[in-house]
Amino acid sequence: MSEQEQAALPVFNIEKIYLKDLSVEVPNAPAIFLEQGQPQIDVQLRNKSEAIDNGIYQTVLTAEVTAKVGDKTAFVVEAHQAGIFRAQNIPQEAIEPMLAVGCPNILFPYLRESVSDAVGRAGFPALYMQPVNFEAMYLQQRAQAQAQQQPS
Repeated sequence: MSEQEQAALPVFNIEKIYLKDLSVEVPNAPAIFLEQGQPQIDVQLRNKSEAIDNGIYQTVLTAEVTAKVGDKTAFVVEAHQAGIFRAQNIPQEAIEPMLAVGCPNILFPYLRESVSDAVGRAGFPALYMQPVNFEAMYLQQRAQAQAQQQPS
């Protein structure tokens, strides 16, 4: 394979994975630790990607986790797990799915660990976030966007 052919091959690399932001609140401490009952956990996920240079992208996967016991908030954790990815010689139509599905799949285990660790350090049992199907989320978001563009 010539040098020119190698230069034209698709490239996808993880340049850096890092915790961009982490916030933990236990607004009802210490009384919340005396509450009985299983907390109700609400997990909201979102991801955002942007080009930061030619062929270099940042994806940030955010989790907002709220736990309530009855009507009292036990804890709120917000974590922003980020990655810098190099994507070169990749067809334009493949960039959006790569950023919406591939990059979040890479970041999710790191996000899950950060959230679990933060919850444990806040004095609660470790929280295990269930696996996420980012492809299904992406397809659902695309379908919603297309439905909004359709004339009524």
